[in-house]
Amino acid sequence: MVEKFTYRGKTIDEIKNMNVEEFVNILPSRKRRSLKRGFSEQQKILLDKIRKVKKELEKDDTKKIKKIKTHCRDLVILPEMLGLTISVYNGKEFVDVEITPEKLGYFLGEFTYNRTRVQHSSPGVGATRGSTFVPVK
Repeated sequence: MVEKFTYRGKTIDEIKNMNVEEFVNILPSRKRRSLKRGFSEQQKILLDKIRKVKKELEKDDTKKIKKIKTHCRDLVILPEMLGLTISVYNGKEFVDVEITPEKLGYFLGEFTYNRTRVQHSSPGVGATRGSTFVPVK
């Protein structure tokens, strides 16, 4: 039997029918506080882009949607973003984040790592005092 996805006891259809204020009330406290303080200008611009793309998708499903690129990593993923692919900047490049129901309530930046593991190779010539002298044969 396939188990239906629920978020805090609510099904996806119930969550999609909620407005932002109702959705905020079922979020964890950290995300709830972030959203109750209001959206920043950068977040408002991103939400406007998302709503514009959603309208275009409703008009014509066959139309290829343009990617939404953003530097805004601190926006909580809302139900209106479901099904979209958003390119989030990680400090070096844009990483595509596909918004699925499992990602509801997380920040966009949590899915794009901005720090990579440093892997050093062996030291080069001049790295130590002994390596400065290279005998000539």
